[in-house]
Amino acid sequence: PKMNETDPIVNINVGVLGHVDSGKTSLVGALSTTLSTAALDKDPQSKERGITLDLGFSSFILPSPTHISPTSNYKEIQFTLVDCPGHSSLLKTIIGGAQIIDFMLLVIDATKLVQAQTDECIVLGEAVLKSNEQIIVVLNKIDLFPKTRLKQCILDAERELKSHFKGTKFEHANIVPISATSAKIEKDLEPLDDGIENLKNVLCSQIQIPQRKASGSFFLSVDHCFPLKGKGTVL
Repeated sequence: PKMNETDPIVNINVGVLGHVDSGKTSLVGALSTTLSTAALDKDPQSKERGITLDLGFSSFILPSPTHISPTSNYKEIQFTLVDCPGHSSLLKTIIGGAQIIDFMLLVIDATKLVQAQTDECIVLGEAVLKSNEQIIVVLNKIDLFPKTRLKQCILDAERELKSHFKGTKFEHANIVPISATSAKIEKDLEPLDDGIENLKNVLCSQIQIPQRKASGSFFLSVDHCFPLKGKGTVL
């Protein structure tokens, strides 16, 4: 649905974190309907190196879920996706992104499962999020599993992840299998519905209205900053 200026809308910042090359930016591209100047690795260096180097911002809007609508005036939810780098050398940038999020999508490559930066993202999630209700584990790249064993491979991956998450806030987090690069997996081989739509449904079922502080120091929201030759820095 299109946003109506007369309809109340609330923004929720969703951090998209995970190991480098787990498919975070592909997931952001599959979800987003509005892109900022920094979305989807538009930076020339990002394109040249094939990895995310800076925070990317984009968004999509969904109707307010039933568990929120009766208790508030919000008719729509704007999900602002914060696409964080996955490379270990960019940890400061990742931490900067984690500090502004209300919710976290932990993206994991289904063929590799937990990797070095996955554990770093778990530590960040433990530090900045209050409960497992603010977390969804996205099992990406399920299209790379053998089609004849797809269901069993997903179950095996979920079992291994739950074992690794034991004792953390991620232990009871929902795990949603998807293929960010495929709109749908062939229905005769895939026991699940469209993964992206399923992810949206799970996200809506878990969200709560974030508590914002109306008092305190002034903050200016900046979508992105970049230098223009002969002009200086533009916000």
